[in-house]
Amino acid sequence: MLLSVNDLQIYYQVQSGFVKAVDGVSLDIDQGEVVALVGESGSGKTTLALAVSNLLPSPSKVMNGSITFNGKTLSALGDEELSQIRGKEIGMVFQEPASYLNPLIKVGDQISEALVIHEGLSKQEAASRTKAILEKVRIPDADRVYHYYPHQLSGGMAQRIGIGIAISCDPSLLIADEPTSNLDVTVQAQILHLLKELSRDLKLTILLISHDLGLVSGMADRVVIMYAGRIAEEANVHSIFKNPQHPYTKALLASSRVSHKNEGITIGGSLPDLMNPPPGCRFAPRCPYAMSKCEKDPQEFKPEPKSRVFCWLYGGKDE
Repeated sequence: MLLSVNDLQIYYQVQSGFVKAVDGVSLDIDQGEVVALVGESGSGKTTLALAVSNLLPSPSKVMNGSITFNGKTLSALGDEELSQIRGKEIGMVFQEPASYLNPLIKVGDQISEALVIHEGLSKQEAASRTKAILEKVRIPDADRVYHYYPHQLSGGMAQRIGIGIAISCDPSLLIADEPTSNLDVTVQAQILHLLKELSRDLKLTILLISHDLGLVSGMADRVVIMYAGRIAEEANVHSIFKNPQHPYTKALLASSRVSHKNEGITIGGSLPDLMNPPPGCRFAPRCPYAMSKCEKDPQEFKPEPKSRVFCWLYGGKDE
């Protein structure tokens, strides 16, 4: 097991209390898997990813649970060890590459810097490796682009540079947080195809975060659906699309489909207040199948091998 998250609770402290951003999440990812974490904005996907990469913003508090990566319990490690893991063993691709690329430094030098720090290469060795990385992420004319500044890049090229930085030290795990946001449809497909190629060629484990089930259909091995800080459903990608179990998963699938008028179907209602979430199933206030039993936390049910769903529809009759 490469990554194991066990009963993780992460709360953000605000003036009036705690926001329960991640509330009792357990998740395992094997070496070489591509796992998609899907849900609406505010479901806790990015918070979970930031916890794995030790990049949680302040003020946040891990209230309970543990994260084990490659046999190491991350909470037991010091800052220096965590920094080494984050830079070398876990790579991160963010939503907006322009927001984390330094506008004053050439993009090639930004990749080289990681190689000098984490791999101990000389500047000349790092420059040579960087050009190979630029070619690996399908940057045309790598020698020329090496000397570009970020403002000279298109959105798609900037994201390829971001991916290049993330894979520069041959990590075991790549976390890609909404890597196709604000890109047009054609470029989105190219970026996802690139990530799939890298997963295959480098035997790279990927945790792909998205709000759109349709985007992950051709890439993920397994899909984990999150809602309001909790896991709603988990199954292999084929089962999620052919036989979704949780009402929220079905609603996400409907919202990802596009009608002949190119208008997406929206999910009625809104996410609950995570300072004071509803008792029991958090999707119940929006669910067309809600019953009185839903006021209690749903148990984990296994409709198929290697799948799970947290929904009272699979737990017997209403009380």
